[in-house]
Amino acid sequence: MPRLAVFALVVCALAVAAAVVAFVEGSLLGIVWVLLAGLTSNMAWFYVRKAKAEKAARAARPAG
Repeated sequence: MPRLAVFALVVCALAVAAAVVAFVEGSLLGIVWVLLAGLTSNMAWFYVRKAKAEKAARAARPAG
C-alpha cells in the first residue's frame, strides 16, 4: 500500500475519533471532522487505485 494512502487512512481514523468525541460532547464541530474523514478516505482510495493502475501498466509493458 502506498505511503500516502497509509497516511490518509491514519488521518481518517483520527478524524472519525475526533468526530465521535465532538458529538458526544454536544459540539457541532463534529460535522467538520466527518467531512475531513470523508475527504481523507477518498484520498486513500485514490492513491491505492493509482498504485494498482501503475502496477498494471508496468506489467502490461513489454520488458526491454
